[in-house]
This record gives sequence, C-alpha cells and structure tokens, in this order.
Amino acid sequence: MSAAAADRLAQARALLAEHPVVDGHNDLPWALRQQVRYDLERRDLAGDQSGHLHTDIPRLRAGGVGAQFWSVYVRSDYTGDQAVSATLEQIDAVAQLIDRYPDDLVRALTADDMEAARADGRIASLMGAEGGHSINNSLATLRALHLLGVRYMTLTHNDTIDWADSATDEARHGGLTDFGREVVREMNRIGMLVDLSHVAATTMRDAIEASAAPVIFSHSSARAVCDHPRNVPDDVLERLPANGGVAMATFVPKFILPAAVEWTLAADENLRAHGFHHLDTTPEAMAVHRAFEAGHPRPQATAATVADHLDHMREVAGVDHIGIGGDYDGTAFTPAGLDDVAGYPNLIAELLHRGWSWSDLAKLTWSNAVRALRDAEAVSRELSASRGPSNAVLHPAP
Repeated sequence: MSAAAADRLAQARALLAEHPVVDGHNDLPWALRQQVRYDLERRDLAGDQSGHLHTDIPRLRAGGVGAQFWSVYVRSDYTGDQAVSATLEQIDAVAQLIDRYPDDLVRALTADDMEAARADGRIASLMGAEGGHSINNSLATLRALHLLGVRYMTLTHNDTIDWADSATDEARHGGLTDFGREVVREMNRIGMLVDLSHVAATTMRDAIEASAAPVIFSHSSARAVCDHPRNVPDDVLERLPANGGVAMATFVPKFILPAAVEWTLAADENLRAHGFHHLDTTPEAMAVHRAFEAGHPRPQATAATVADHLDHMREVAGVDHIGIGGDYDGTAFTPAGLDDVAGYPNLIAELLHRGWSWSDLAKLTWSNAVRALRDAEAVSRELSASRGPSNAVLHPAP
C-alpha cells in the first residue's frame, strides 16, 4: 500500500470513529438460523467467526459500524402464519443477541436512541422486516411487529405478494394495490419506515406517491450503473429529495457489477441442481458454489465498484439522500476489500480518493439514515394525532 493510500485509510477510520456507519441491512439472524438454529454458544460473536459469518463484534468494531438494522427476514416461500411465526423467531434472535452482548449492542427504537448509543460507544441495534409476506395481509400484525421493535418493512422480497409487485417476479398489480397503499399509510402513522428494496419500479413510484414520510432503500444500488431490477432507476432516485428518503447502496456483486449478473444466474442454477435453495449460504451450499467457481471464475467486484454506484446516486439524488446497506450474511459473495463488516473503511478511503468531503461522508455514513428515521417519527406523531389505527382488510367480507 502506498503512503497516500495508507493515509486515506487512516483518515477513513478517523471519520468513522466520529461518524460511524448506519448499515441498512444485515442478514446475520437468518444466517444464525440456518447454521446453528440461533445457538450462540456455537457462533459466539464476541470472537472471530470469519470461518462462518461475515459478521462478529470485533469486525463490526473494526469496520466502524455504529448502528445496524438487523434484518428479520424470512424466505418469501414462507406464507401465512408460518411467515409470521418465523419472523417472530427472527425478532427473538435479535433480542438474544442484544441481551448476550450488552457492552457492544444496545436496542434502539428511535433516532434519539441511535444518537445515545453512539455517545455511549455501543452499536445501536434496530430491526427491519424483509417482505410484506411477514404480516400475512394483516395491519394488526404490522402494528405488532412495530411494537416489538421493527422499524422498517421491505414491502416485498423476491416474490410478488397479494398487494405489491416484486422486482424479481411477475407483476400482477401494476405496483401497489389499494390495500398496499393502505399498508404504506399505516406504516407512516406508526412510524415504520417504508423500505423499497426488492420491489418493482412501479411499486417504488406508487409507494413514494402514497407516503407522507421518507422512504428508504435498505440495500439497493443504481440501475443506471448496473441494469438489474433490484436497483433503483434514475427517475426514482430523482424523487427522493422531495420525499426526504435515503437510498442505501448495497455491496452484492450480482447487483453492482454487470459481468457478475450472468455468472450468478448460472451459479444459482447450479445450486438448485444440487438440491439447494439459491439463497442458501450454509457451508454445504457454499461448497457447491466453490466447486462451480473453480471451473467458472467469478467476476470480482471491488470497493471501487460500490463507489461508482455512490458517485452516481449522489449526482442524481443528492448527498442528503444516500447511505450504505451492505447485505452482509445475506449474500454468498462480497466485493474484494469489502469481504465482511470490517471493510467499510476501505470504501470510505476510496471515496476520499475520489474527492468526497468529510461532511458529505458523514451524511453518507450516519446523518442521512438517522434523519430519515427522525422525520418518520415526526410524521407519525402528526398522523397519530389525527387518526386511529386502520382496520382495513385485503378481502372484505361480503
């Protein structure tokens, strides 16, 4: 490493000590469920878990993470009560993590909680539900998740649901249905951020139009840089300043590097041919992936690839409307230099190399996400004073 590069990395670490990363999406709870059924004796995050996970406490500290939205994701082929129960188990897993590591993790429900955690030197732990299937078409269940601490919900995961179209499934609604708009309005009323990662572009537009509060993209990058449906089109990025929302760039190679898209399709098909779900990251599934990679070299994304997306997102949406959502422990592969949660300083160093100012980077890492949640809380207070809970149902009884 050159002296100049070493100096930029030192600057990046100094910046993160003052303005740590708010990461929008980490799938550690699902990885713990898959690997050890939440047995934290077998995956003690106080020590090095690099042989099994992208995430542990020493690497969160090394990466300058100050707040983490832990995804309480369940697969979208879980439906009905099964999806709700599995989501509750995921929420319980996050509670177990916070209870087990109180010196490092602290439960956060509000923007003020995030700031208090930063002042106390602990990692604010928030939760996001990944997919509207987790509420089983019930606004009461949505409210229950909020009471349990969930502070955003991604409207869909990979599959279209009864009231919203997904980016990676057949469209059935042209975006949001009337009930889907009611979900958004109720999320606004209770102060739950509307997350538009994974949804179709039509759903993105409908949700922004329906939302009185800032929306987020917890882990999506720029479609103009990598033409993948999981990414955000420019016309949607252009709407974020008026909405107040934040698009949090992801690190998943198949979403950020055009050359990785076709390779990943083939690798996923190989995984399915061996009897695994294409999102499986268990050691057995990864062994199949590695064998495939040995004969089919994988295109390699880097921190510069992510920086290309952030440069574009800043240009289109503005520096006040971008953030970071790595998707660690939810992807089989990561970019070089961003191999795990210790890698954030490498991305910040790359952006310093490109001329990003300290103040702009502080917005990217910390301020924008905290402000979006604070603004959603303010909208919630206003709406709650003027209307009560919605009892709308998807299919009213005759």
